[in-house]
Amino acid sequence: MQIVQQILFVLLSAVAIWLFAKKIKEIRRNILLGRDEIINDNKSRRWRNVLLLAFGQKKMFRNPLVALLHFFVYAGFIIINVEILEIILDGLLGKHRMFVSVIGNLYAVLIGCFEVLAVLVLSGCLIFLIRRNIIKLKRFISKDLDGWPRSDANYILITEIILMALFLTMNTADQVLQTRGAAHYTPTGNFWITGSFTFLFNGLPESSLITIERSCWWLHIAGVFAFLNYLPYSKHLHIILAFPNTYYTRPEPMGKMENMPEVQKEVLYALQPELAPIGESQPPKKFGAKDVFDLNWKNLLDAYTCTECGRCSAACPANQTGKLLSPRKIMMSTRDRMEEVGKNIDKNGTFKDDGKNLLHDYISAEELRACTTCNACVQECPVSISPLDIILQMRRYLVMEESNSPQEWNSMFGNIENNFAPWKFSPDERDKWVSST
Repeated sequence: MQIVQQILFVLLSAVAIWLFAKKIKEIRRNILLGRDEIINDNKSRRWRNVLLLAFGQKKMFRNPLVALLHFFVYAGFIIINVEILEIILDGLLGKHRMFVSVIGNLYAVLIGCFEVLAVLVLSGCLIFLIRRNIIKLKRFISKDLDGWPRSDANYILITEIILMALFLTMNTADQVLQTRGAAHYTPTGNFWITGSFTFLFNGLPESSLITIERSCWWLHIAGVFAFLNYLPYSKHLHIILAFPNTYYTRPEPMGKMENMPEVQKEVLYALQPELAPIGESQPPKKFGAKDVFDLNWKNLLDAYTCTECGRCSAACPANQTGKLLSPRKIMMSTRDRMEEVGKNIDKNGTFKDDGKNLLHDYISAEELRACTTCNACVQECPVSISPLDIILQMRRYLVMEESNSPQEWNSMFGNIENNFAPWKFSPDERDKWVSST
């Protein structure tokens, strides 16, 4: 019987890991659909970003209470899963709590700490469910989240609650079996939380307790494997991608915009014609971004990292004044387009034009024009995702490739081109206001 369980465990583990690796490979391919960009400067600052933003969740602590709850759920869930190492080794080797013999009396302390974290995770998830579905905070009821995105968040929270409940129930049954001297249930010492709830199971026969303990063990590890394979399809992929994303975050001062060298040269030549090269220069292939292929790979990594928390949209002045723009929706639409392109490649072996583009089909010109480039969305994002970078590149395409801009913008552009300033005054007359005072 034991060998059968070991074989089943190996098969379950192999299938779960293979499916996860397959999906992660697809996501990596989708991210690399973007333009290549070398990002390897200022490594010390990048590692500091990883420690402060991804591990330490520095930006979250602007709201201390919510930050603590989030930290308990996030850190607690990650740390508790250290225990998964023991479960995996037990499953592979046919053992039961094999680390007891390795660390002795410290084992009960370790599991006790895990149990405290499990209670904190469970409590945090319950509070987050209440915030989303009963209190209904404004950023959680936005139309951006209609349909699957809203359900996705609830599924994750409910799954974490179930996994923590299984862990605690398993330990409670295990404690009772230890006190009865059941075979294979080595005494570990009293666990901090479940040790106080053994009375719930004292009246059950040993066979029932073993069934409960083994069922919770199998459901817990199966649930962890299922959760692992759900992550790549969920916004909660940020649990993994937050770390590389914060590492590759631009270290430049916030608000600094990336300019195209070709455009900068044209401005330079307009100001100083003598520097213009003789003969015709080769124009750039394309200005800005129309589809995901035109964005860089970091933009696409941003889109997959987005957790849809809505802090960016809550801080966006355009969104808060009723404009169509939602930075969160920009990231979700970019990710949706990547996923569709990926399915196209899976089906055809290579991408075949589907008549769609990120611009217009997923993100409208009206959304892009509403952006004030204030950087509030970048400032508020817990992992420094930049919806603004995507907006600027797509807006550049609108203006420079499609000549698609409001008349007010065109007047300003004309003034800048002719007068080197947004106003309709000759450069020679720009200081005349001084003499009129």
